[in-house]
Amino acid sequence: QLQLVESGGGLVQPGGSLRLSCTVSGFSLEHCAIGWFRQAPGKEREGVSCISSTGTGTNYADSVKGRFTITKDNAENTVYLQMNSLKPEDTSVYYCAADFSTGWACDLDTADFGAWGQGTQVTVSL
Repeated sequence: QLQLVESGGGLVQPGGSLRLSCTVSGFSLEHCAIGWFRQAPGKEREGVSCISSTGTGTNYADSVKGRFTITKDNAENTVYLQMNSLKPEDTSVYYCAADFSTGWACDLDTADFGAWGQGTQVTVSL
């Protein structure tokens, strides 16, 4: 069974920080890329960040560069998304997903990701 479970969402004030976790089971993080995506009501799903199977290749959406950092702990089967300097426009449901076709790099093409988590809500508001 391939499973991804997000956690760590919640309500934070603008300028605050939050760390999301994506814990996987049924496969190894050493053999796939993990991406974080988000979708707000009425908007298209947006790629946020991804990390390659090696952990050395990462990509970030322009809107989050310098504020978000993706990391992973293979031993814990967990990928993290550290979100700093949060803005109201970061409010969304955040999903993690696995891409099993990746090698050294990763991308944020939704079509490349075949397994998805259930999502976790992030709300940035006063």
